[in-house]
Amino acid sequence: MNSPQSRFLLELDKLRRDVNRQILTPRIEKLTIDQVRPVVAAIAMARADYIETLLHLGEKGQHPPSEAEIAELKNKRECYDELVAASQALETIIQRDYIDVVPDKRGH
Repeated sequence: MNSPQSRFLLELDKLRRDVNRQILTPRIEKLTIDQVRPVVAAIAMARADYIETLLHLGEKGQHPPSEAEIAELKNKRECYDELVAASQALETIIQRDYIDVVPDKRGH
């Protein structure tokens, strides 16, 4: 399977990696697990806020939530969704080797 398309895709993949590394490395020289830990915690807190807000709405029983309550729930969801999307973008640059990562102290 050495078609022109396959070769082109390999070249495109290398170009994508090189360009991303060239642009990302000056901004994020190396990534450590200690840098990522607060991000993971922020996502967990945003998830907890979102679910907690939902459960508080449920405690009201069968009454429909007010516009203000829905606005608050929406705000919590948007915050959570945005953090998850950013985290997924971070995972992508790690998986595609766009930035260097530093193993933790145990060598992992």
